[in-house]
Amino acid sequence: MTFADPQPAQLKRGSSFPASPSLTAANPGLDAFVALCGEATWAARLADIGNRAQANSLAGRAAQQRHALELALARLSGRRALTRASSTERLVSAFAEEAVRLADSLPDGPRARMRDQILAGLTGEATLIPLFHLLRTAALLRESGFAIRFTGLVEGTPHDILAERDGASAEVICETVSAEEGRPVHRGDWYALVDRLNPELQSWLAAHPGRYLLKMTLPEGISGPEQLATLHECITGMLASGKRQEAGSQAVLKLDPLVLTGPQQGMPGLSARLRAQFGPEAHLAITTDAPSGSVFVLAARAGRENEIAGAVARRLGLMAEARLSGRRPGIAAVFLEDLDRTEWRGLREQLELEGAVRRFLTTPPARRVVAVTCASRFEMFGAAPPDAAAEPALRFRNPSHPAAKLQALAPAILSSM
Repeated sequence: MTFADPQPAQLKRGSSFPASPSLTAANPGLDAFVALCGEATWAARLADIGNRAQANSLAGRAAQQRHALELALARLSGRRALTRASSTERLVSAFAEEAVRLADSLPDGPRARMRDQILAGLTGEATLIPLFHLLRTAALLRESGFAIRFTGLVEGTPHDILAERDGASAEVICETVSAEEGRPVHRGDWYALVDRLNPELQSWLAAHPGRYLLKMTLPEGISGPEQLATLHECITGMLASGKRQEAGSQAVLKLDPLVLTGPQQGMPGLSARLRAQFGPEAHLAITTDAPSGSVFVLAARAGRENEIAGAVARRLGLMAEARLSGRRPGIAAVFLEDLDRTEWRGLREQLELEGAVRRFLTTPPARRVVAVTCASRFEMFGAAPPDAAAEPALRFRNPSHPAAKLQALAPAILSSM
């Protein structure tokens, strides 16, 4: 995911957010963060991300987006890079420094627990986002005048933070939810399918010049290598046989001419026009053969709509019962991952997320929750509206919770998080 340079004015004057590092000197705080990760571990992680991100493929571009935080930290190593840092990069560096300060404040056991979390975020498809979400949530609570204790790290409590103010206290859980949990067609699987198909489609186009549109309906979606292999075999088999239509339990395929109407009939603007035609939930890919000017478009839709907001509500139900004691008011701070600009804006403007969270707040597990906040990378990295919400996070209060009217608690939470 890429981000426009954010507007620094979104950070409040006098904020208790981590201070931005100096732009005129090297950044020792960032060096300390690399040392916290382990220099060899950090170098190996960057090499792995770099190898995947440099691939000329959709999966490579997806790796760049997923690991934008780690790549931003890598760009900031050294004095010359720091002098050219964007506001987003300065925010990322500041939170890295905050991680070092937190680790330095912890006894040996909790510090080891924190380092284990960092190492887990530097493994496989994981990222450092959950750690940075924890640090950002703590900073927002401090901004509202709460005293913070990282009880999850220090005491091993199911909740992450104990926030206290004016005699009132709340348990805070920080949860990261991937949008993939609500997609019948996982975006990562779609990228893998397209990357696998692309060389074969280019060869097919060279032998069959023209402009084509392959529409795919996937009744149950696709998920995992086995289903991908079956779908790939179905598509290549249909093309090899010369068929124009194929129907099965996993997919319904139909190959039509790609008809481009209107004033722009060339490639410029094709992606936008396809998106307008097939809607925001469609998965699209375009393969071209430059010598012949041929085009092959893949357009796939699942048999049901995405349920990203529903996935958030389901996770809220699980974590409220598993991670909140019920002895104190609970705050659920949710971070939505693997979203693009259009999806995040749609979830907010169409009130899908608000509706799902408010429905959750009427369920029995919500009796432990006084408030829910939702944010994404766009808020964390300081992007400007409408890409990001106008406030640091979307905020929802549970009016039926007994603590919802505590002056020291709920209003302060909802005014700052």
